[in-house]
Amino acid sequence: MSKIRVYEIAKQVGVSNKDLVDELAKIGIEVKNHMGSLSDEEVEKILVHYKNKGTDKKQIDKKSVDHKVEEKKQVEKKITPQAEQSHVAKKVKEEPKHNEVKQEQQKTELPKQQKQEQIKQEAPKHRPNQVQPKQAQTKQVQPQVQPQVQPQQAQPEAEKSVANTKNSQKSAQIEKEGELSIIKIADTITVKDLSLKIDKQASEIIKMLMIKGVMATANQEINFDMAQSVAEELGFLVEQMEEVDITEEFFKEEPDSPEDLESRPPVVVVMGHVDHGKTSLLDAIRESKVTEGEHGGITQHIGASVVAINGQKITFLDTPGHEAFTAMRLRGAMATDIAILVVAADDGVMPQTIEAINHAKAAGVKIIVAVNKIDKPGANSDRVKQELVEFQLVAEEWGGDTICVDVSALERTNLDQLLEMILLVSEIEEFKANPHKNARGTIIESQLDKGRGPVATVLVQHGTLNVGDSIVAGTAYGRIRAMVDDKGRRVKHAGPSTPVEVLGLSEVPIAGEAFYTAKDERQARHVAEKVTVKNREKLLTHTPHKVTLDDLFTQIQAGDVKELKVIVKADVQGSVEAVKQSLVKLSNEKVMINIIHGGVGAINESDVMLASASNAIIIGFNVRPEAAAKITADNEEIDLRLYRVIYNAIEDIEAAMKGMLDPEFKEKIIGHAEVRQTFKVSGVGTIAGAYVLDGKITRKSSVRLLRDNIVIYEGELDSLKRFKDDAKEVNTGYECGFTLTKYNDMKEGDIIEAFIMEELPR
Repeated sequence: MSKIRVYEIAKQVGVSNKDLVDELAKIGIEVKNHMGSLSDEEVEKILVHYKNKGTDKKQIDKKSVDHKVEEKKQVEKKITPQAEQSHVAKKVKEEPKHNEVKQEQQKTELPKQQKQEQIKQEAPKHRPNQVQPKQAQTKQVQPQVQPQVQPQQAQPEAEKSVANTKNSQKSAQIEKEGELSIIKIADTITVKDLSLKIDKQASEIIKMLMIKGVMATANQEINFDMAQSVAEELGFLVEQMEEVDITEEFFKEEPDSPEDLESRPPVVVVMGHVDHGKTSLLDAIRESKVTEGEHGGITQHIGASVVAINGQKITFLDTPGHEAFTAMRLRGAMATDIAILVVAADDGVMPQTIEAINHAKAAGVKIIVAVNKIDKPGANSDRVKQELVEFQLVAEEWGGDTICVDVSALERTNLDQLLEMILLVSEIEEFKANPHKNARGTIIESQLDKGRGPVATVLVQHGTLNVGDSIVAGTAYGRIRAMVDDKGRRVKHAGPSTPVEVLGLSEVPIAGEAFYTAKDERQARHVAEKVTVKNREKLLTHTPHKVTLDDLFTQIQAGDVKELKVIVKADVQGSVEAVKQSLVKLSNEKVMINIIHGGVGAINESDVMLASASNAIIIGFNVRPEAAAKITADNEEIDLRLYRVIYNAIEDIEAAMKGMLDPEFKEKIIGHAEVRQTFKVSGVGTIAGAYVLDGKITRKSSVRLLRDNIVIYEGELDSLKRFKDDAKEVNTGYECGFTLTKYNDMKEGDIIEAFIMEELPR
């Protein structure tokens, strides 16, 4: 008996997968999802059900139409007596108004009341009874309103004094009632702006600042803490404004209404271990589709490509490595919808496969597993599926929800099935976007071309991008002069999920940066300049503070750290599992330890990027970091710790959580010099003339005075000179003169040993 899937029946019947699954539940056929298999009897039952449903639907439609007509007639009958009562009520209201229309103000106000009352009379029956009390109220209020209006018109100069008295009354009321008004300020604020916010004179605030020992003028900035203390003394509660993204704030849009949303192609990224066939699979998909329906189109590498199947498009990102994947997540611009995890059938799950799974899960992206190289002799797709179960990726055939497809990039086997599965997931997930608004999206790749200038590959995520639009991406801005698609063709428009190469930017934008469409180039330049200023201020004031074991306790006390994320790398899998279990046990009520990734092998750049994106620390056992990883860790300020013994790591983290971790220092000798001659100078002391034997002597280094290899003195250099000039350092083979801090007993033949203290990497 051949198995028939639910989604195949959905195609035959002409309904969506979701609707069919719901309908099957009603008729007593239980299936988990669209991939569930059906027997021949169940298929026959479904087809008969939908045939009957078609005839019933016509009868139901007729009944519903007749029922609606009857309802309308009943509603009309009910409305008529209410309309008559409202007509009578209008006449009753009009009579007393002839007597009241005497003053000019009443003439203007009463017609408004009439209109409001007429509208209200269409609602419940008991409203007309409330007319008389309302008229009585208007009679009492109107004489009080009139005298207040005339003085304001006659004496416009008095408005300010009236406003001031009202404000003073309000503040007095606040003080009496013990209420506190709340104001919001940024990290810094000028004295003048603060005075406007709390409605006080700037001079009063300046006096308070002087008492606190801060000398500031009205236009000078004060920090948040100082502004808070001043405002609280004056009876205001102060809240710190959340830092907002300038571009996001500038191009803020209202959420799209469901009617405006249209289906868009899914954006797919290919991930997996090295040599498992990621690039081959992508090339095979692209080439097969190019030869099928795109004759003459030259495929140009722009960082992304679009493939069409059954009239539907799929966008593939050509930067499949998880490094780029994480970099996008790091910048908060995750552009992908689906991740294809490529696993070789003859090799199974490997370290980079595990990393790819962790990256995809952290980004919240749907995973489809492509078991590649099934044409090889030792291929075993069941073994791969078994290994994936350990990482909560259970194949649908085994009762899970992860789609697994056996493919061969070399033989072009099951490529169409893989593409169909992508379309199936996109149909279920319902990826939608509004194409009828200004475009915004993500920079995928960027480069500086000699002939064309700054070139960026962008992925449009919302709206439609047109030639001539002005865009801004971080500090880069410009008007789009030309757009090229993935086939090398010039295009004028690009809708959602479409990758295009754009020309006309002022500089090369950062890959992963979000881009926005501005009204014109002037607005784009204005926003880009603001971003530049903000970035410069960030660099000058503070850099993002990463979690390190050295200051972990301080951050826990301050409430900055609720969870310590750790990446563990070791030489064997046993060590990884051992340290995972040991570290998790250290969690307490203040901080929880979360192992976000564990693997075997050297610490690579991918680990560092994941640590940077997740604000984690890296712990290595019997492994060393790669050169590129070490540089990246230094640049990203990642705490990277290397150990030979597991217990040392556990002790360090435990000590760090309690605030008792002290840094270890090692002495490093940088040079030796021999005293050749001494000079005594009044007011200065003994000056030694020396010759540098090896290394170098620096002005900031600590020194020891050795006589017959016995330490006579240890301290600092008071001065270091070459001839008559001060020197920062003197190298091997050069002569110099120096003095020691608070020490003069130097003799010819003494040896000066220079050293520095270096912190040990733990």
